Amino acid sequence: MSRPEISLPDLSVSGGTTRRGFLTWSALVGAAAFTPAMLSGPDAAAAPAAGSLGSAGSLGGGHPFALGVASGDPLPDSVILWTRVTTDPLVPGGGVPPVPVPVDWEVARDERFRDVVARGTDVALPAAAHSVHVDVRGLEPWRRYFYRFRALGELSPVGRTRTAPAAGADVGAVAFAWASCQAWYQGYFTAYADMAAQDLDVVFHLGDYIYEYDLPKDSVRPLDGLSPEVRRETTTLQDYRLRYGLFKSDEHLQSAHRAAPWIHTIDDHEVDNNWASAISQDEGADPRAFLERRAQAFRAWWEHTPTRVLPPSGPDMRLYRRYEYGSLASFSVLDTRQYRSDQAHGDGQHVQDKVTADPGRTITGGEQEQWILDGFDRSHARWNFLAHQTVITDLPRIRDGERQVGMDGWSGYEASRHRVLDGARDRGVRNLVSMVGDIHRTTVSELRRDYRDDSSPAVGVEIAGTSISSGKDGADSDKANEEFLANNPAMKFGSAQRGYVLCELRPDRWQAQLRVTDKVTVPGRPVRTRATITVPDGRPEIDVRA
Repeated sequence: MSRPEISLPDLSVSGGTTRRGFLTWSALVGAAAFTPAMLSGPDAAAAPAAGSLGSAGSLGGGHPFALGVASGDPLPDSVILWTRVTTDPLVPGGGVPPVPVPVDWEVARDERFRDVVARGTDVALPAAAHSVHVDVRGLEPWRRYFYRFRALGELSPVGRTRTAPAAGADVGAVAFAWASCQAWYQGYFTAYADMAAQDLDVVFHLGDYIYEYDLPKDSVRPLDGLSPEVRRETTTLQDYRLRYGLFKSDEHLQSAHRAAPWIHTIDDHEVDNNWASAISQDEGADPRAFLERRAQAFRAWWEHTPTRVLPPSGPDMRLYRRYEYGSLASFSVLDTRQYRSDQAHGDGQHVQDKVTADPGRTITGGEQEQWILDGFDRSHARWNFLAHQTVITDLPRIRDGERQVGMDGWSGYEASRHRVLDGARDRGVRNLVSMVGDIHRTTVSELRRDYRDDSSPAVGVEIAGTSISSGKDGADSDKANEEFLANNPAMKFGSAQRGYVLCELRPDRWQAQLRVTDKVTVPGRPVRTRATITVPDGRPEIDVRA
């Protein structure tokens, strides 16, 4: 990944940093210049092992890796390594004066770093919140590696990553998981501790990594000591940086990032609830002001994500991309926010009508839709996944005798749904799977062109994964779940408990475990498998073992 063109900041002393403090930091940065022995010498043993849960949060105050380390977007010969140099992510500037900071990195085949395969130095710039994105190339396909950083004389925790298989390679199995919707103030990230203990090849995060709202007074987690800047609604770059600093300080989230590479996309709350293209959720909001907010939100997302997505150009950032896992799987990661038409009839529940069926309306935008269809044309994968934000499936409820569905998902964009599902069917796409988040519950459904026609055949399957913590404690079932099952025969299972989806993919089947916990308002609750979903190769049939 080429280095973004970022102008060096004005290095004048500001933001509460005294001249003496500035000179001290400058001397420290200079003294921390890279030598290979710094990562490989006797003090290297002090770094926590990848298998440990020694998060940056346990390394003591003032440690420069307070947000941990992460890797992402694996290719057969490359992976992105990420960290951010910050000693205090809950203050503007991250506790680091506005000077470039050298960051050394190292990749090895073993977690003791006796077999180092690559090392180098990057520079953490103030203009990028002192984050680094290292594109390590020349790696071997489908191999596990270990990595670490050093900055300001300190070693980071050790992360574990894995490259993708070679193009077209026969792959016996891929272990992966996905998660979404992690409102820090609504519960503990218990599910991530369980995820970190799994032996995973890759993790997908499908959006709502942060939430933009004011931190509420009834927060599950204590707000004591958090400044007004951290607690207020996020609208500026500084606000969004502080919010990522808060959420990413969670030790279980950090441990899950260290355990495997992640592939990220965004949903709405990384910017603003239920935003659509240049349209805010706020009625009558100035689109120019919203696009400025979107630009700041995108910038902060990029700064805090282990992604090979290029940094945003103002309010624009291309997020949709595709990852191949040999001949076994193709994962198309979508963006259903940036290019969509405004929601029909507002953001709530409504009857489907000529507006939702309007062929001129889109949830993906024309260019991305064609990219999806072109991907279907070229795919030789046995399993074809769409990794995205909102449900394709209708989740109907009866109100005043009318069948109503949500307008924010694909149900409010019927023509888009028809074009994509028809495109998959017409091209003979094998094993189409939609994996989504957003709705803070699990639903397991057949993908159908027309959910109002019970005879409409299944063209694939969809699992909506529940939230990590958003919505506080869920129930095993609730009224909404019962209504969805009663009004949609294509839906086979539902649960409103919190957790994530753990998967094993093989040539002959896809198996998904719904890992849940009964409470997120209490830390340390156990995580269990609520149901196991199995889909056989070649048939969109859903077997539920609950």
